[in-house]
Amino acid sequence: MKAILQSKISDRVAKGHPWIYNNEISSVDKLAQPGNIVEVYNAKGNFVGRGFYNPASQIQIRLLTRDLKEEINEDFFYRSILDCWQYKSKIGYVENCRLVFGEADGLPSLIIDKFNDYFVMQTMSLGMDVWKEAIVRSLNRIFSPKGIYERNDVPVREIEGLEQKKGFLSKPFGTEIIIQENGLQFIVDVERGQKTGYFLDQRDNRRQIQHIVKDADVLEAFCYTGTFGIHAAHYGAKKVLGLDISEFAIETAKRNARLNKLDSICDFQCVNAFDTLKQWSKEDKKWDVVMLDPPAFTKSRANIQKAIAGYKEINLRAMKLVRKGGFLVTASCTNLVSPEVFLETIKAAAKDAKRPIRQVCFRAQAADHPIVWHIENTNYLKFLIVELG
Repeated sequence: MKAILQSKISDRVAKGHPWIYNNEISSVDKLAQPGNIVEVYNAKGNFVGRGFYNPASQIQIRLLTRDLKEEINEDFFYRSILDCWQYKSKIGYVENCRLVFGEADGLPSLIIDKFNDYFVMQTMSLGMDVWKEAIVRSLNRIFSPKGIYERNDVPVREIEGLEQKKGFLSKPFGTEIIIQENGLQFIVDVERGQKTGYFLDQRDNRRQIQHIVKDADVLEAFCYTGTFGIHAAHYGAKKVLGLDISEFAIETAKRNARLNKLDSICDFQCVNAFDTLKQWSKEDKKWDVVMLDPPAFTKSRANIQKAIAGYKEINLRAMKLVRKGGFLVTASCTNLVSPEVFLETIKAAAKDAKRPIRQVCFRAQAADHPIVWHIENTNYLKFLIVELG
């Protein structure tokens, strides 16, 4: 079955981006059904690639291969996942890692996280969901895992005509897993936690606070399960206070602190961090280090300006809480906000706060979440540390 592209298409496809939008397609074989693999040709009849087809989605085709000789079958998924594992192992991510990072690993809309000998996966397009059983068989073949869990309770599946669901893709197992990270232990709840249960993408960044938190009073807003704050305590902070609106997250943060015998240093409170930062900045409270790791502010291009305004506001509030010579640790996981725009937003917040800033480091996500230069949305996480004068 074939799909023919319009004569004028974005350079994005030619440069290697796997997404083909509905307005870039001239015609599709009438026999093609949602979820089928189609061969894609340009207007001159040249082969472009093979990929999933879904007429209900704005991203109508997601390319899996540009090799004319490569068929999409169960062996394709086995080889692709094995390649991912060999690459992640080669760069040092073995025990816990993002095994498959969707488009960046050549498997669009597939996420697989490895926690010790357990795996959590998301199939976020119709085409990928069709191959879910083959993917599970590939994981069993490569790893002989203790368990596999599905976290397909994500709204994006509904756009693809799929139901939200979660559950076991293996024999049932205890869904709380304890992982090791940077010499610490953390609880991963693959059933109730956000996304796949844990944010592996910040793992390397959590080490970056090691020197600035020593003997410091530390505030962590949007702390989720307390990973940054517990790292701060581990690295020698005097006191750590974490804030999050989720009772589940705060309870898990407290358990993580006890697990690492750092509960005498760490305190976690269930409050609205947005409101609390605003109130405390009016009260002129101060900390040596303030850390912000908020959830994504938008997933829609229509709301980018609101997201930028939101980032500026919370960083402005945070800056007012940092003592002179202290540090702001701030992050954004909104992939629609580019690194350049994020830095400009922090610069604008510092100007309004009348605080000179000095950059300590600026980083992206951990390397097991690869950045592919021609796929912009793979460069999504911005992590910044600045000193405030």
